[in-house]
Amino acid sequence: MTASDLARDLVQEAAIAADDKQGLDPVALDVSGVLPFADAFLLVSGRNERQVNAIAEAIEERLLAHGAKRLRREGAGEGRWVLLDFGDLVVHVFHEEERLFYALERLWRDCPVIPLHLAA
Repeated sequence: MTASDLARDLVQEAAIAADDKQGLDPVALDVSGVLPFADAFLLVSGRNERQVNAIAEAIEERLLAHGAKRLRREGAGEGRWVLLDFGDLVVHVFHEEERLFYALERLWRDCPVIPLHLAA
């Protein structure tokens, strides 16, 4: 099983929004084969709490404008790890330290990577 076209489209839109806010090290994973509730994860980092929240807000605004529906948002108050659930796509915006500590890339390392197409 592979991520739906909708999930892949949302991943690209979210990655562009994160890149616009100088999000660090974006990684998209196809989790459709191992999770029943999502097709894709997008992981991205910010250098500080303000940037983490700015990245999350930019992603949310872009995906809502794209027609996606946000199901849940968690962690925005602290700005250390914001989770945005759009159904097919779950976005994790981390502070750099939290991303290293929780190491979701290592946890989901068997999942295929979804290529991101960002302007150089």
